[in-house]
Amino acid sequence: MSDTPRFFNRELSWLEFNQRVLDEARDESIPGLERLKFLAISGSNLDEFFMVRVGGLRVLIEQKMTTPDPSGMTPEEQLTAVTARVRQMVAEQYLCFSKELEPLLAEAGIKRLAAKELSERQRKAVEQVFENEIFSTLTPMAVAAPENFPLLPNLSLSVAVQLKPAADSSDPRFAIIPLGRTLSRLLTVGSDRGYAYILMEDVIGLFLDRFFPGEEVVSQTPFRITRNADFTLRDDLAPDLLVGMKGILSARKHGDCVRLEVGSSIAKELLAFLQKSLEVEEQDIYEVPGPLELAVFMPLTDRAGFDALKYEPWPPQPSPDVEAGVSMFGVLARQDVFLYHPYQSFEPVLRLIDQAATDPDVLAIKQILYRTSRASPIVAALAKAAQNGKYVTVIVELKARFDEARNIQWARDLEEAGVQVIYGIKGLKTHAKLCIIVRREPHGIQRYVHFGTGNYNELTARLYSDASFLTSNEELGADAVAFFNAITGYSQPQRYRKIEAAPTGLRSRLLELIDGETQRKQQGQKASIDVKINSLVDPEVIGALYAASQAGVRVRLNVRGICCLRPGVKELSENISVVSILDRYLEHARILRFHHGGDDLVFISSADWMPRNIDRRIELLVPIEDPASRSRLISILETYFEDNAKARELQESGAWKRDKSRKKRRRSQELLYGDAVSRLKTAEQSQQTVFEPHRAPVKESR
Repeated sequence: MSDTPRFFNRELSWLEFNQRVLDEARDESIPGLERLKFLAISGSNLDEFFMVRVGGLRVLIEQKMTTPDPSGMTPEEQLTAVTARVRQMVAEQYLCFSKELEPLLAEAGIKRLAAKELSERQRKAVEQVFENEIFSTLTPMAVAAPENFPLLPNLSLSVAVQLKPAADSSDPRFAIIPLGRTLSRLLTVGSDRGYAYILMEDVIGLFLDRFFPGEEVVSQTPFRITRNADFTLRDDLAPDLLVGMKGILSARKHGDCVRLEVGSSIAKELLAFLQKSLEVEEQDIYEVPGPLELAVFMPLTDRAGFDALKYEPWPPQPSPDVEAGVSMFGVLARQDVFLYHPYQSFEPVLRLIDQAATDPDVLAIKQILYRTSRASPIVAALAKAAQNGKYVTVIVELKARFDEARNIQWARDLEEAGVQVIYGIKGLKTHAKLCIIVRREPHGIQRYVHFGTGNYNELTARLYSDASFLTSNEELGADAVAFFNAITGYSQPQRYRKIEAAPTGLRSRLLELIDGETQRKQQGQKASIDVKINSLVDPEVIGALYAASQAGVRVRLNVRGICCLRPGVKELSENISVVSILDRYLEHARILRFHHGGDDLVFISSADWMPRNIDRRIELLVPIEDPASRSRLISILETYFEDNAKARELQESGAWKRDKSRKKRRRSQELLYGDAVSRLKTAEQSQQTVFEPHRAPVKESR
């Protein structure tokens, strides 16, 4: 063990997560358009990885940083390893696209046409689109020298053109045609069967001479740039956070190019021109054997009329604990409500906030918004509540990466409606998921609270697996208000009755919970830890898990993405197992269970186990003590750990291995959806057996 690093490298672990996404795209048992969706996601993921992680490594190298990470790798070594791994991944992505998915989809009736495949009728139709839309919209830009190269947006696609030198010169001439974002890259082409389309860059290539009349085109190629977007705001030094975040958005437009993607048939002289103009190193150039930006094919996955190429629909089920059309305040006065999305509908959460906006007895609403949808009904309800005279306070996290512009707009809209808006917290990112409703009732003030593991986004609530807990519990309500008021004011956080929060006490609480199991095992008691999170990076927490394993504690981890813990190492982590599940829904819920001498402690949390979440974000850890909700969470965890269909287990070597045994197939997401259907059906059958007589109407007094 002395020669084996105790930790996996974070960047390489993330790339292995993206490989698991890509593996789903290559899985022949998955419907074709769903496979294309996974491929598009793997491409989008890689874009963000370059913008943030590779961009960050570049900055460290430029700053001459040589300090190794916990795995023992310097920034230079990490970048070298990352580049090699990414090249392997890109090759596999395009093998999947060109050799597997495109032939499969073409056979099913979805076909991408090359210019040479167009019939005469199709060519005329495409030419008309070119003349009316493309030629009128796009503008070629002559580039006399690299220093005159235009400022192209991050992740934008352009066509580079080399023209024949002028008659009186031998110097090559170049031009750039930025494609922009206003026109669709997938142009529909009339077809006798199914759906046919052609890419806009192929149409431009077909009629390129129209942009340069009287000129001879020597060569042309599409290209795409990725800029460093790893910019952070020192908001402790920023007098105006809103202005500061606008500066960050502007800086991303000018960030250094960290990746240049070009067509694999690019001419050497044209490539040299792009390389010099964009100031990129050889290792940052990716010659791609197919269409650039695989994420562009995502709209195809929703194409109507190809149901055989998609998953069977799993519509979110209503909660049997929440009767349609009833007051959520009445429901929560009777019982706590636990929802597991997307198997169960997000509607009760939306209904609670919407009813609060118009309920005359509601005094205040306090909410944290990290990410929302574009046409958010929750934002609309909060604005309506303020207009109805409620005291509405909202923390809008302006530093939510890549959602900054949208959140800035939401903040302005809410302020105009009369909402008290707080632009996050200085020095920290507010990532907790919380809504508090304060209501005046006959017995006094009552607080209703929603704690969640996911964002207040009704669209992603149909795609991400997340937990919602709604309660009127007095202690949790008091904690929630104390937490919210502490982070919005200058007050020092107090000790909470039930919850725990980062960055003040979450780390110590997690270590205390892990150490509690370690001590019980050392005393001869049964001890176990079951955890479902998205990322596991924090060295101190991993060290505590290693100590638990060495004491004999059974530790089961379900980690969707990055995992720096090395399991199965003798005398270090032989009692730790790590699985990852990728399926039709993105696993996003954080659920924790500690055996605690047989009296299980169960929590939901907004935080992953990473230094940034534990030390530099505002996060929540919420105990679930309601017996029915706690029992259901334990059942959900067990369902995940029993998965032998979509789970992959992390090996000591860093490889992820699928269960290839012939055991009865158990697919956790399928089972969880079946459970949601069964719960609703059982409740409906139970209601049908209750006899309720019609009673005479109550006579009005005269």
